[in-house]
This record gives sequence, C-alpha cells and structure tokens, in this order.
Amino acid sequence: MKAFSFERARTPAEAAAAVARRPDARFIAGGTNLLDLMKLQIEAPGHVVDVNALGLDRIEPVDGGGLRIGALVRNADLAADARVRMDYPVLSRALLSGASAQLRNRATTAGNLLQRTRCPYFYDTAQSCNKRQPGSGCSALGGVTRTLAVIGGSSACIATHPSDMAVAMRVLDAEVETVRPDGQARRIPMADFHRLPGDTPHIDHALAHGELITSVVLPPPAGGSQLYRKVRDRASYAFALVSLAAIVQRDGSARVAFGGVAPKPWRVEAAEPQLVRNAKAYFGQAFAGAAPWPDNAFKLQLAERLLADALQPAKA
Repeated sequence: MKAFSFERARTPAEAAAAVARRPDARFIAGGTNLLDLMKLQIEAPGHVVDVNALGLDRIEPVDGGGLRIGALVRNADLAADARVRMDYPVLSRALLSGASAQLRNRATTAGNLLQRTRCPYFYDTAQSCNKRQPGSGCSALGGVTRTLAVIGGSSACIATHPSDMAVAMRVLDAEVETVRPDGQARRIPMADFHRLPGDTPHIDHALAHGELITSVVLPPPAGGSQLYRKVRDRASYAFALVSLAAIVQRDGSARVAFGGVAPKPWRVEAAEPQLVRNAKAYFGQAFAGAAPWPDNAFKLQLAERLLADALQPAKA
C-alpha cells in the first residue's frame, strides 16, 4: 500500500470539496472495498477523506411515505430495521444474502452502491483491464467468462456489478441523493445511477469527482409479494452468478431486476407489462441483444428459471 494523506470531514459539503480539490482523493467510510483495492494497488489515492463523522447514519421517514436511508447506514442495520423488513422485505433479503455478517456490520449503504466489479481480470494487475487502466484492453474477452456479463457489456468490458443491495434498490425505484463540491444537492434515479461500459468502462456511475452520496430514498411501500433469489457457487460469502429481485402484485402486475448478468442491475420496464401474462415474451424482450460466451451461456437459462419461480405468487 502506498503512502497517502488523511483528513476527517465535518460536513457533507466539506467532504465533497476536499475530494474535489485533488484528482487522486477518495472518500472512505466502511472501507470494505477501497482498502482491498489499495492493498492491491488497483486504487492508489494520494489523499483519503473520512466521512464517518457526518451524521449520515439514520433511517428516517419522508413526507408522503417512504424512507430516507443515510449513506452511512451499515448494511446489517438496514437489513434489521423493522420498517425495512415490513415494507421493503426484498431489500432486507438482498442485504442478508450478501457478504458475511462481519462485512455487513461495517459496509455502508453508499459504499455498497459504489463497490467495484469483482471481475478476476480487474483484480489481477498482470492482466489487461480497461476498467482498471483505460485503453489497455480486456483480457476477459475470450478468457474465462463464467462469472461475467451476458448482456449490457461492450467490446471494452464484460464485467458485472457485484451488489445485491443495488438490485433490490433498482426494483424498488429508489433514488440517490448527493451533494456536489459546490454544495448543491441533486437526486439521481437508481435507473440512471450505474453506467454501462460502452467505450468508457472505467466510469462506473453517474457521480462527478467529489460528489458525495448523502442518502438513498425509497418511495412509498409497493406492497405485493417481494422476494430476492440468489444463485451462487457456494452458500455464503459469494457473489451472484444470477440473482433476481421481484415484486408481484395481487392484480397480476410485476416488476423484476436481475443481478450477476450485466454491468449494472438489469431491469427493462418496457417489457414488464407482459411479465405475468407471457413470461417468455418478457424474457425475450428483456434479454434481447444478449451476447453470452460459451462458459456463461447457462446464465440465461438460469435467469429464466429464477423468473418462473418468482412469478408463482401471481399464478396461485
């Protein structure tokens, strides 16, 4: 790990301004991803700004229903919150399926959204990776692709986003609240927060440098039957091969988001009106343009089977 300077911010605006002043500065909260990346020298910030003292660790109701989840709320606390368990069970279940109990006790809401891919080529600094070093190439293309994307990738990158929580947030239509370095606030729909790689795979999200997540806002409870399914290589402490967050209503409507298949949580709202009525047609539209590799093509069949399981409440 390379030497770096360190400071503790006192307000969100101060933290944002401190990071914006230096292109090599980074925020740190739980550190469950950043510290690993620093040890491997995938990330080598020259300045680190600690945001743990900003008071962004509360879960509060918002006017008109819904919840505001502070950026520093720990994953374990969010999963255990009685309001989340009652009104947003898909979120609680997604959180509890991720990482280990020790990591959930430390990892934060914002950090979970911002964690970087677990593509093995990204973590192996002897391999070419456009996400780690823009323009260097992608060793994953034609390599071992079993855990990588089957849709949404590009000729520059086929890495997947690793978050379970983000998949649930996507199906819940959450929004991310931020503060910019100039002190201005903005709100970003979860649909627009994570980016597909295109020809700039090193840009993972819609935040500007120095822009700080302050909270995530959940809309009023959607009700219905909510579930999160995750298929992985081992029963715990493993990232999804395919995951699915679903909300199925009594009127026969449904919405779903997939994890483990794309560089961002994968949801296609335009196809959802036919979900329950014609799941095969939905799947064909939602995964149109899929480009699997020989050793990860099984993900498409697995995703379709998870979808069939999720829709059972609507057919009961």
